[in-house]
Amino acid sequence: MANKRNGTRYTGVTSALIKRVYEHKHADFPGFTKKYDCKTLVYYELTEEMIGAILREKQLKAGSRKKKLALIEKSDRTREAGGLTVVSSPKGCHC
Repeated sequence: MANKRNGTRYTGVTSALIKRVYEHKHADFPGFTKKYDCKTLVYYELTEEMIGAILREKQLKAGSRKKKLALIEKSDRTREAGGLTVVSSPKGCHC
């Protein structure tokens, strides 16, 4: 989730992506995304198991801002080309 292009980003894990995006967009709960107005889904991956999503979330959070932006930009180009890259099934998701 992000508040604007190249702005503040939130990385998290969920098993219900659509519901979680809705909650962020409508600022249903106090916290980071409400405080920084992160309402736009800019990137997500699907994993087989929740543990895989949690491990990937930690990997993303540990990465540099430059690497995160590159990942988001690559994802944007894929969507613009009419494709959507899915890592695997929707059992766990980090965004």
